[in-house]
Amino acid sequence: MTLLLYGVMFVASVVVTLGACALFTNGIEWLGKRLKLSDGAVGSVLAAIGTTLPETSIPIVAIFIGGSREETEVGLGAILGAPFMLSTLVIPILAILLMIYAGLGKRTASFRLNYKDVAVDLSIFAVAYLVALACAYLSSQPLHLAAAVGLVGLYLYYVKLKFASSDDDEGGEPTDLGPLFFGRRWSVPPYGLIALQVAAGLGGLAVGAHLFVHAAESMAAFLMISPLILALLIAPLATELPEMSNSFLWLYHKKDRLAVGNVTGAMVFQGTIPVSVGLIGTEWSLAPSALITIVLAVIASSSLLLQAILGGKWTPWLMTTGAILYIGYALYLYGN
Repeated sequence: MTLLLYGVMFVASVVVTLGACALFTNGIEWLGKRLKLSDGAVGSVLAAIGTTLPETSIPIVAIFIGGSREETEVGLGAILGAPFMLSTLVIPILAILLMIYAGLGKRTASFRLNYKDVAVDLSIFAVAYLVALACAYLSSQPLHLAAAVGLVGLYLYYVKLKFASSDDDEGGEPTDLGPLFFGRRWSVPPYGLIALQVAAGLGGLAVGAHLFVHAAESMAAFLMISPLILALLIAPLATELPEMSNSFLWLYHKKDRLAVGNVTGAMVFQGTIPVSVGLIGTEWSLAPSALITIVLAVIASSSLLLQAILGGKWTPWLMTTGAILYIGYALYLYGN
């Protein structure tokens, strides 16, 4: 009966999240249209920040309000788990879904992207995460503070680049935009309705993620799963559910720039802002298992970057090999 209850909670979290992500993606697209922003800015900045802010509060609360060693470890796990999962699991899943949609005749079996734009995202993430890795071997607090300031500056520069770009710069094909769900009778809905729908979508995503987290934590305790596995694998899977749902929905509607930008933009945000929080609020002393997630995330993102630069495009089946890193790491944790 207990497992059945957890199963119901999982299903409920998925249903709530899917409904909420439909509201959020539709609203955020209209916000971008009203502000005359490119798809890159909408997906990589507005959508990425909107869906990552809730889980960013986890390390802030754990590190600055909790203060205990255990809570600090939870905070560090939340900081490092999300980029690792996005780079090694979510992007390969996008590639798998692309091939499935193509097999069903819903679309072509290739991403429609401006790969120079994708390369910028992946390059900035790789640089930021290499800084995070280097700081783990440098115990100087002044250097950590300087690195934190540099990472925040790097993200602000990234936002500036995205807001300065246009859809003409990005290439690809124009995407259709249906009416705002909260204002179907408006040909151009007012900002108030758009903001209300975006807020409702974010609220629903938070509720769905909370249900997922609670079910995952309860299941982990019931099955006696290691707390480390929960912190680095299961919890990030739950907290990144909004990004995954948004990207999967955008990919289905052939809005590849938004789908991929939401993931790579979230990677840039997670690799700079939360890492800065960790550098400022902790000694940034990372266990070997945590260091491995940084290395694997850099390897996965670098592989995607090389494909984009050398091949000029992503090969879906080759992208799926990144999941081997996630699965291998999960097996490593389970064995230890």
